[in-house]
Amino acid sequence: MTSIRLNLPTLLNCLLICVTLLLNNRCCVVAKWYHRPNVVLILTDDLDVVIGGMTPLNKTKKLIGEAGITFTNAFVASPLCCPSRASILTGKYPHNHHVINNTLEGNCSSTAWQKTQEPKTFPALLQAYAGYQTFFAGKYLNQYGNPDAGGVEHVPLGWDYWVGLERNSRYYNYTLSVNGKPKKHGGNYSEDYLTDVLTNMSLDFLQYKSNYRPFFMMVSTPAPHAPWTPAPQYQDRFKDLKAPRDPNFNVHGKDKHWLIRQAKTPMTNSSIELLDEAYRKRWRTLLSVDDLVEKVVKRLEVRGELDNTYIIFTSDNGYHTGQFSLPLDKRQLYESDIRVPLLIRGPNIKPNQTTGLAVQNVDLGPTILDMAGYNVSKTTMDGMSFLSVLEGSVNSTTWRTDFLVEYEGEGSNVSDPACPLLGPGVSVCFPDCVCEDSFNNTYACVRTVAPSANLQYCEFDDNEVFVEVYNITVDPYQLINLAKTIDQEVLEKMNHRLMMLQSCSGQSCRTPGVYDARYTFDPHLMFSNRSHRRNRLRRA
Repeated sequence: MTSIRLNLPTLLNCLLICVTLLLNNRCCVVAKWYHRPNVVLILTDDLDVVIGGMTPLNKTKKLIGEAGITFTNAFVASPLCCPSRASILTGKYPHNHHVINNTLEGNCSSTAWQKTQEPKTFPALLQAYAGYQTFFAGKYLNQYGNPDAGGVEHVPLGWDYWVGLERNSRYYNYTLSVNGKPKKHGGNYSEDYLTDVLTNMSLDFLQYKSNYRPFFMMVSTPAPHAPWTPAPQYQDRFKDLKAPRDPNFNVHGKDKHWLIRQAKTPMTNSSIELLDEAYRKRWRTLLSVDDLVEKVVKRLEVRGELDNTYIIFTSDNGYHTGQFSLPLDKRQLYESDIRVPLLIRGPNIKPNQTTGLAVQNVDLGPTILDMAGYNVSKTTMDGMSFLSVLEGSVNSTTWRTDFLVEYEGEGSNVSDPACPLLGPGVSVCFPDCVCEDSFNNTYACVRTVAPSANLQYCEFDDNEVFVEVYNITVDPYQLINLAKTIDQEVLEKMNHRLMMLQSCSGQSCRTPGVYDARYTFDPHLMFSNRSHRRNRLRRA
C-alpha cells in the first residue's frame, strides 16, 4: 500500500491559490455590479399632466425635468390604478397580465397574480439576475394586504426591503407591511403622514444600504389620490385656485359613448364646487411629494451617487375634473385620463430635453432592465426599452408610432342609491346622478403618435360596438367624434391595428401591424372573446 506524505508548505500554497481565485472571481462580480447604474422610480397616484397636475411641482421639474428629459407623449396601458400598476411591474398589457380592475376578483394582487406574474416583474429580474438590491415603499396594488390573498405577511418576490401599504392610498390611519410584519400608523402628522414616512424610509435605505451593489428604489406615494389630505403646513395653499376651464370643461359629450352622454350639462353648482375643492387639495398634497423628490436628490448628491443614478418620475394614470361634465375620476379614454407625466434624469441624459416620441408605462420595466444591463429579449414583456431615446441615439423615423389602451368597466348588479333611474350596471355615481363607470364602459383604443398623424381610435364592448375617433392634432380637447365622417379606409386600418394589438404578446406588441388589403372592417369582431359578458351590458 502506497503511503501519502502531506507536505504542509505545499498544502498551504494550494489553499492560498484557491482562496485568491475565489476572491478574484468575487471581486470581478462585485466590480461588474458596482459600475452598473442605480435606479429610483417615484410613482404618484392619479397625477394628471393635461389639466395642470405638474404645475405645483416646481422642485421636481427643476431637479428631474430640467436636469434630464421630459416626455410630452407618455401614456398608460389602462387608466385605473391596479391594472396600470400591474402593467408597470410586468411590462405587459392588461390582456396579458389579466388584472382588469381594482378588486381581488379582478386579479388585483390575487393569489393567481402572486403565483403567475410577481415572479416575472422587472424588480424580481433585477434582484435575481442583475445583482441589484431592491427597496419598495408605498402603495403597491389596491388589494395588497387582503387577508384572502396572504395579508400583509405576503412580501412580493423581488424585494430585499419591503414597506407596502395595506390596500389603497390614504395619508393617516393605515397599516404598513414592513418586510411582512404589520406596523400601524395613526393620525399624528410628525409620525404618521404617509408621504413623509415614505420619504424618511427612503432616505434611511439610501444611508444604510450596501455600497458594493447597485440599487433599485421604488417609492409609491399616496398623493394626489383621494382623500387629498395635505400636510398641515400646506393646508392653506392655493385658496383661490380652480380647476381649468378648458374647452371640454362642463360641456355635453353629445357624440360620445352613452356613459358620457348621461352626464348632466351644465353641471350643478355643488358639483363644480366639489371638483374645484378637490383640485386645490390635490395640489396641496403634491407639495409633500415635491419635498420628497428634493430630499432624495440631495441625499444621492451628498453620497456621491447622483451622477450614476437614473431618477424616473411618473404616475399610474391621469385624472379629470369636469371634462365632458364628469365631476371627478379617471377610467375614461380621453387624454386627461390616459396621458401622464414622465420626467427622467441620469447617466448620459443631456439636461433640458423634451421629446414628443410616444412611450407607455409598459415600457418602464424593459427600460429599467436595459439600464441595468439585462437582456430585455429574454423577457415576455410587451413593452420596449426607450433607453436609446434617453441617450439621444434613437432614429425617430423608426420609433413605434402606435400602442394599445384598454379598460374593462365596472358596475353594480343593483341600482346605485344615488342614481336609481339608471338602474343596475353603473358605479362611481355622484349625488346628482352622474355616474363615472359602468359594465359596458369597456373599451380598447389604438393611439397613434406620428409625424403624419396624431389619432385615437376606440371601440366599446357594448351592444352596438360604439366607436370614437379623434384627430388630436386639430382637436386636442376631443370635442368632435369623427367616427361617422372619417374616411372608411382609415377606419379599416385602425380597426385592424387595434385587433392585432389586443391579441398581441411580447414582440408582436412592439412592431407595426401589417395591413392586409383583403381585411373587411367589422368592429363586432373586436370583443368576440368577451361575448359571455353581454348579458351584463345594460344598454348601448
